[in-house]
Amino acid sequence: MHVSQILKSKSDDGVVTVPPGTSLAKAAELLSSRRIGAVIVSSDGKRVAGILSERDIVRELGRRGAACMTDSVDTVMTSTITSCRRDDKADEVLQKMTDGRFRHMPVMEGDQMIGLISIGDVVKARLMELAMEKDALEGMIKGF
Repeated sequence: MHVSQILKSKSDDGVVTVPPGTSLAKAAELLSSRRIGAVIVSSDGKRVAGILSERDIVRELGRRGAACMTDSVDTVMTSTITSCRRDDKADEVLQKMTDGRFRHMPVMEGDQMIGLISIGDVVKARLMELAMEKDALEGMIKGF
């Protein structure tokens, strides 16, 4: 399965972004209200400046306490981004996420972001693929 198929299976809510300069408190509020694990930091919604996850916020809270919540997302976000393309294979993306120990990956076309996939999206797609393979093998064994 390719990333393009994973993107098609997702609801078309678009990628949630925040502009640079947004406070950690506002970003945390957005993560909570949308029930998501990460936001892309972008000034135009297409070019990725960084990614801010729940983990980033919790790590900073643990290090500095609640005072950090007035800081800008720019100070805490991950700015070295690992991305994928729509023609990448799901198992390759899953391996990158596992090796890098992160759960969200922007899907890029050149320097423009076209989507965001989570490790949950990739696992779900892989499970569907395995179920189809299982059904096909059972059909072959049973002679259907």
